[in-house]
Amino acid sequence: MATYAIYLFTFLALVSSQAFASDPSPLQDFCVADMKSEVFVNGLVCKNPKEAKPEDFFFPGLDKAGDTSKNPGSNVTLVNVDKIAGLNTLGISLSRIDFAPNGGLNSPHIHPRATEVLTVMEGTLYVGFVTSSPDFKLFSKVLNKGDVFVFPQGLIHFQFNIGAVPAIAFAGLSSQNPGLVTVAKAVFGSNPPISDDVLAKAFQLDKKTVDWLQAQFWNSS
Repeated sequence: MATYAIYLFTFLALVSSQAFASDPSPLQDFCVADMKSEVFVNGLVCKNPKEAKPEDFFFPGLDKAGDTSKNPGSNVTLVNVDKIAGLNTLGISLSRIDFAPNGGLNSPHIHPRATEVLTVMEGTLYVGFVTSSPDFKLFSKVLNKGDVFVFPQGLIHFQFNIGAVPAIAFAGLSSQNPGLVTVAKAVFGSNPPISDDVLAKAFQLDKKTVDWLQAQFWNSS
């Protein structure tokens, strides 16, 4: 009976850990990150709550536009736990995204640890995400000022300014550290580079084209 109980407890623990796999939940009012701690944990170590101050929950500057002059014509200002230590264990972060007119692009990318909710503040954006195998279905929409769109966690998504004026959007993300994998950069700009034999076969391209693509990302690094 005792052995059965141990197996049952172990099974329930494993199921629970998978069912609630997300940012760690706070067990107190807040857990301000101790950025000076050398202890490595899943998340960030809390500092003594008696040492917390208003600045631990504050970030200035999201009223300022980001520089969109460089390719691909967008700028993301991310406010995560690295910017606001008080976000630690709260499972949320925020970003401002600025787009250059006539084609400013937030390139196809993935947030491995977060769902994103995007709100357009100014301009017109064409946005979308692609589902996983086997369908690879595109869900896309043209958004105008005040429109909201959701990008599920871990799926490739993008935003593209189809208007003649600059566009601005704000995004909420369901993690204190959502992570970012830009698809093109990860594939063609990895360090060290992925073998051009592998990429040529995967993308059905000749090796010269692959080498050229890799050079674009290495030259822009």
